[in-house]
Amino acid sequence: MSSHSYNYDLLIIGSGPGGYVAAIRASQKGAKTAVLEKDALGGICLNWGCIPTKALLKNAEIMHTLKRADEFGFKFSDLSFDFKKIIKRSREVADINSKGVEYLFKKNKIEHLSGSGKLTDPHTVSLADKDGKEIRKITADKIIIATGGRARAFPGVEFDGKKIITSKEAMSLEQPPKKMIIIGAGAIGVEFAYFYNSFGTEVHLVEMLSHILPIEDSEIAAQLERSFKKQGIKIYTSTKVEKLQKTAKGVKVVLSGTEKSPELEGEVALVAIGVQGNVENIGLEGLGIPVEKSAIKVNEFYQTSVPNIYAIGDVIGAPWLAHVASHEGIIAADHLRGEKPHPLDYSSVPGCTYCQPQVASIGLTEDKAKAKGHEVKIGRFPFRASGKARAIGETDGLVKLIFDAKYGELLGAHILGPEATELIAELGIAKALETTNFELQHTMHAHPTLSEAIMEAAADAAGQAIHI
Repeated sequence: MSSHSYNYDLLIIGSGPGGYVAAIRASQKGAKTAVLEKDALGGICLNWGCIPTKALLKNAEIMHTLKRADEFGFKFSDLSFDFKKIIKRSREVADINSKGVEYLFKKNKIEHLSGSGKLTDPHTVSLADKDGKEIRKITADKIIIATGGRARAFPGVEFDGKKIITSKEAMSLEQPPKKMIIIGAGAIGVEFAYFYNSFGTEVHLVEMLSHILPIEDSEIAAQLERSFKKQGIKIYTSTKVEKLQKTAKGVKVVLSGTEKSPELEGEVALVAIGVQGNVENIGLEGLGIPVEKSAIKVNEFYQTSVPNIYAIGDVIGAPWLAHVASHEGIIAADHLRGEKPHPLDYSSVPGCTYCQPQVASIGLTEDKAKAKGHEVKIGRFPFRASGKARAIGETDGLVKLIFDAKYGELLGAHILGPEATELIAELGIAKALETTNFELQHTMHAHPTLSEAIMEAAADAAGQAIHI
C-alpha cells in the first residue's frame, strides 16, 4: 500500500462498532489509521443503542422479578422506583464504554479526528465543524465509510423528540408515560414494549406483519406474544397504521386491518419501523457511488464502485446489527491491506432480543427451511421441563432446533427463554462447524443448566428425548 503522498493509509468515517473495530484491525496490521467522528466515540451502539438499552432492560428484569417476590418467599409492601436514577445508570454505562473506545484508540495509535467528513475525491475527505465550516482536507490511500444509520421516519410525519419519538428519546424520557403506542414490533419495538410495561406504562404494540418479531420463527414469536399479553402488553398484528398525528394531549394513531379499536390515543408514539442509512452529505453523488434504498452498494469485501473506498455496517443495509458491522469491518480492513479474507456468511448471523423471556436465533426459520426445499427434522424442548429453569423460576419458552432430515445438518436454532441471548453462542459454533443433531445430542452438558435444553432438543429431533 503506497501512502507516502497521503496523510493516512486509512481514514474511517464513523466510530461505531463497524468503524472503530476496522480501525483497530487495520492499525494492528500496520496501517497508519485515523477515525473521523462528529459525536461520541462508539457510535449509536455504545451511546444510544445496544449498550444503554441493555442497562435499562436489566432494570426491567429486576422489576419483573421484584413483582414476583412472593413466589421466592420475599414480602414487602412499598415497592417504588426512581426512574431518573434508572435512566442515569444507563447513561453512565454508555459513557464508560465510550471512554473504553478512546483508550483502545490510544493503545492502537489511532488518531481521533473530531468533525464530519465529506468525500471530495477518491482519496480526499473535507473535515468540517458542527456548523459545516471546513476545517481542513485530509487525504488517505483507503477510506471506509461507516456512518451508520438512524430510525426510519413514519411517512409524512417528522420526529419531534417529545410526542413522536425514536428509540434514542425512549432511552431518556423523564418519566414512564401513562400510555405509549409503539409502531413496529421488531427487536427495538419489542424491547421498549417490555421495558415500559415493566414500569407501569400501558403499552400498545402495533405490527403490520402477521407476528411480532417478523424475522423470527413464527412459533417462537407466537409464544412470546402469549407471554407479552400475560404481562399486560396490548398487541395488534397484521395491523397497518393509516395515520399518525399529534394532538393537544399526545398522539392519535388510526389503525386498519384490526378488529380492535381502529383508533388509539396515547401520550407518546415510539416509531420503530426500521433503519435508514446515513448516506446524505458525505459526497457519494460526486463520486458516482451507487445507493439503493438508503444503502450503499458494495461487493463481498465491502468495496464500493470506487475500489479504494469501502462501506460497512448500517449504511450498507440490513441486517442492522452491531456484531455484523464489526465483522464487516474486520473483513474490509483485511482486504484493503491486500489479504484474502473469507466473505461473511450472512446465513449464520445471530439475532437477539433482550426482553423477558429473551429471544435468540441463528440460521433458518422452519418456514424458510421448508421454502428452500429442505426436508426437516425439528427438535423442541420446553423450559418448563428443565430443572434449572424451574429452580430459577423462569419456565416460559423453549429451544427449537431445525435439522436437515437427510444429513442431520443444523439449519436453524431458535430459543425463547431465560438467557437465550447467551445460549445461542453454542449453536453459532455448532453451525459454523457443520455439526449434526447426533453430535449435539451426544455432547455432554452439565446438569443442572439451561444449556441442557439444547442437548435435549437435539435428542428430540432424533425421537430420543429423555426428559419430555
